Amino acid sequence: MFHTAVLEVVRRIPEGEVMSYREVAEAAGRPGAARAVGRVLAGTDADVPWWRVVAADGSLRAPCRADQARMLKREGVKLSAGRVVELGGLR
Repeated sequence: MFHTAVLEVVRRIPEGEVMSYREVAEAAGRPGAARAVGRVLAGTDADVPWWRVVAADGSLRAPCRADQARMLKREGVKLSAGRVVELGGLR
């Protein structure tokens, strides 16, 4: 099931790293389903590190941008103007 696959992929993102919604969709077996990844993550539990998933351009898209930025910074991810600075860090 796609929902379960998305959660498994996101749980495997190491602390301090990020993936794009597109990359998560591809890893979960549904290329092109980036928006669906967003819908899955919108209803996740606290044990899923949703804050490690960003837009393909590194921008923060979650309704809780301030929380996402705070959690990413705590993990050592560099941000500037609401985006991940080092896009090479996207896996």
